[in-house]
Amino acid sequence: MLYFFQDADTVQTALQVEPVVEEKTLSLFDLMMSGGLGGQIIIGILFILLFVAVYIYLERLFAIKAATQVDPNFMLQIKDNVLNGNIESAKIRCAQNNSPVARLTEKGISRIGSPLEDINTAIENAGRLEVYKLEKNVSVLATIAGAAPMIGFLGTVIGMVLAFHTLATSSGQAEMGLLAEGIYTAMTTTVAGLIVGIIAYIGYNHLVVKTDKVVHQMEATAVDFLDLLNEPV
Repeated sequence: MLYFFQDADTVQTALQVEPVVEEKTLSLFDLMMSGGLGGQIIIGILFILLFVAVYIYLERLFAIKAATQVDPNFMLQIKDNVLNGNIESAKIRCAQNNSPVARLTEKGISRIGSPLEDINTAIENAGRLEVYKLEKNVSVLATIAGAAPMIGFLGTVIGMVLAFHTLATSSGQAEMGLLAEGIYTAMTTTVAGLIVGIIAYIGYNHLVVKTDKVVHQMEATAVDFLDLLNEPV
């Protein structure tokens, strides 16, 4: 019986001595704010770039979407008006449809009577202007997609320099926990930069695909209009 109580006391002592491991958690906000002034500045710049990228993406997406909305019977109505000699009615129909396709068609209608080469040139010039309008500020997305990861990496390099500077000035006696905390805090700027860059890159490529569809639509309309002028009366 005495042995049993001694064994129980030993087990209880072991349980009391055993340290309780607490899981250290850190929120994303605390992680960003613990990077010092330099890290906070870098994160702030990346947030601004993210806001600009999202704004440009949504603004251009709605603009391109509006440009693709063309009445399926638009070219049939233009063809009927032109073949019947109602040039003014055709121009009015184009003015009522605020789209790149309608503006290209109106430019071609206004040149009716000129040589086909001149009409084709006028339509091509108008098409370049429409493409320029569609691609407005889209290049900014490409710039953000390339610059954001580099800005984030710059913040990481600065953080690493500061961490190793702390290690050097402490004659190698710096706590490893403190050093590791400074390193993973510095790495957050790279993570933030990559996130912003990926979002901007995906948005840029999506807008490019959407713009190409509008360009193909304009090219098809230009071909249909020139074919209409070549039809025998």
